[in-house]
Amino acid sequence: MTRLSTATQMIVHYNAQDADSYVALMTDDACEASYRGAVVREGKEGTRAGLNAMFAEFPENRAEILTAYELGDYVALHERVFRSATAEPFEVMSIYSFEGDKVSRVEFVR
Repeated sequence: MTRLSTATQMIVHYNAQDADSYVALMTDDACEASYRGAVVREGKEGTRAGLNAMFAEFPENRAEILTAYELGDYVALHERVFRSATAEPFEVMSIYSFEGDKVSRVEFVR
């Protein structure tokens, strides 16, 4: 599995609102953060809990990959995110950092 396919699979799990499968592709100490900023979800358990809370708040939440790039230990995805059928979608750039075949950090540019 390439790093790009791992990041893409994470979006599949995200869209299925399957936090367990999403974090299974991460290192134990992985985190999600704003780009060059504060960590918003720390570790697998923090990420799982944060995703489950978001999925409960936005049960129609899903992301669409517009463009994807892989370079070395990094994957960048340009995504369009839909919170609900009636909410205005927004775009985000997510940058996945890898340690081996697992994601160690995801940073979001919004």
